[in-house]
Amino acid sequence: MTLWACPRCDREFAKARQAHTCVPGITVEQVFAPWPAEYREIYDRLTDRLGPVHEDAVGVGVFLKSARKFAEVRPKARSLSLMLVLPRPITHPLLARSLPMSGGQTLHYFKLTRPDDVDEQILDWLAEAYDA
Repeated sequence: MTLWACPRCDREFAKARQAHTCVPGITVEQVFAPWPAEYREIYDRLTDRLGPVHEDAVGVGVFLKSARKFAEVRPKARSLSLMLVLPRPITHPLLARSLPMSGGQTLHYFKLTRPDDVDEQILDWLAEAYDA
């Protein structure tokens, strides 16, 4: 994927002059440094089986991008939040909420607290979001 780098914040995007909020990019390590070690383990399980992915790390978390942003991972006080966009509603015990979007897409928020929360179904949905 060819990326455009914003000259002000140096973050990379799929489209030239893509609308965004300029915030300085940081490393994935910096995102997870102040949080429990389990959060980084969860993140590594989520991203381990993905193909080439751009990790856009900023202060609030990591935006996962292929041709577009397909997921967000955000550390929170009580859980690691995973946001996925899928072409349909889904159900799962760790699904905190779902919001319908335009074009028949649905935004799904998961609350993950342990590495074992990352089950095969979540990994399959993450791969689906990546491929979409």
